[in-house]
Amino acid sequence: MAAARGRDAIVKVVRAVEGASCRCPAHSAGFNPASQRRCQTTETTETEYAVEMATSTIRYGMGVTQEVGMDFQNMGAKKVCLMTDKTVGKLPPMQIVLEAMTKAGINYEVFDNVRVEPTNSSFTAAIDFAKKGNFDAFLAVGGGSVMDTCKAANLFSAHPDAELLDFVYPPIGKGLPVTNELKPLIAVPTTSGTGSETTGVAVFDYEPMQAKIGIGLRAIRPTMGLVDPMHCKYMPERVTANSGFDVLCHALESYTAIPFQERRPRPQNPIQRPAYQGSNPISDVWSLHALRIINKYMKRAVRNADDLEARSSMHLASTFAGIGFGNAGVHLCHGMSYPISGLVKKFKSKDYSDDHALVPHGLSVVVSAPAVFQFTAPMCPERHLEAAEILGHDIRNAKREDAGPILADVLRKFVKDLDVDDGLQALGYSTEDIPALVKGTLPQHRVTKLSPRPQTEEDLAGLFEASMTIY
Repeated sequence: MAAARGRDAIVKVVRAVEGASCRCPAHSAGFNPASQRRCQTTETTETEYAVEMATSTIRYGMGVTQEVGMDFQNMGAKKVCLMTDKTVGKLPPMQIVLEAMTKAGINYEVFDNVRVEPTNSSFTAAIDFAKKGNFDAFLAVGGGSVMDTCKAANLFSAHPDAELLDFVYPPIGKGLPVTNELKPLIAVPTTSGTGSETTGVAVFDYEPMQAKIGIGLRAIRPTMGLVDPMHCKYMPERVTANSGFDVLCHALESYTAIPFQERRPRPQNPIQRPAYQGSNPISDVWSLHALRIINKYMKRAVRNADDLEARSSMHLASTFAGIGFGNAGVHLCHGMSYPISGLVKKFKSKDYSDDHALVPHGLSVVVSAPAVFQFTAPMCPERHLEAAEILGHDIRNAKREDAGPILADVLRKFVKDLDVDDGLQALGYSTEDIPALVKGTLPQHRVTKLSPRPQTEEDLAGLFEASMTIY
């Protein structure tokens, strides 16, 4: 009954385009890169014509973390800023790193006050530490919170006079370009979710807005990511699940984002081309492969910490999806997740630090996924059906107009099988919070404008309402 109510709540925001043909040239079976046919755009500025693929160097293998000291030695680093959080700092991955650094004779200082789900305040503390240390290289050991914090510390220590919002994407920040060279940064991910070791993105809760905001610049991308499957076994069950949901939504959102050649405006200079460019044939490869891994291994990885094959595969899926969305971008699930995280009241998730209320990022993203993909499906139904098929649904007799309900139901079953909290109500929200949630989503142009379907305030309110319960 709850699932039926959820579906009914978004009928009003999909009815107008239900059954519409796919209007996106990159989202049709016969994709033609030269096509410039318009897709739901009314601006008169020129559309994009190129896509630029960028990612970090990735080294993958069991035990590669032990090479990190030699990497800094090869770079000629004299003083490294090592960032982690209190939990990871006590785990074996950190000990391996410290031994490697000591063995290579690398001087380092540890900052372990990274906040899980960082805020502008915690970013500022890390930036201040980096500015005072006069470091010539950076090392992040942890999940997305650690890697994003380290990226920000590197960026602002290279621009000591910059304000925190100077590099944040408009309309919230100024969106200024990087003018000074950053230091080398090596990332050692210890979770399987954010893919932050591959991307030029750093996200944090901006406390005055009570919503997450982001910096998206290729220059802050890690120099190298050391993806070591040995670290996977230390993730608790809920961390494994929520990290995996982030991978799932990275893959789905990047694959269904507006095609790159429909994005406006075309940059006047290639240096102005954003990191998030819209779906494209290169990102598609990475995102689809990540989905296949998720379907095969995610449930196994969550349910059995000793299943090294499954956990190692999800570790790689995180990186694959990171390469995909790091160049294509994400859209509404992430845009809506930012106020869900920022407006958290008392909710605390099992297996996470209990020193502050928080909605883990992957949970904040996936909770709206059924409603979002039912909303976006009419714009490019083939892609939504393909995603449903990869996730195990038989689409042989499916109709294009049913793409949204089909993928939404596939996602509902997927998250229910992994014991996800039943919607926003379970996270402490009610319908009275919808106006504030909508307000926090509206400025998130960095991601919301990549949705294949434009959305009004009323549309967003309907999506939040439909997400109050999932099942």
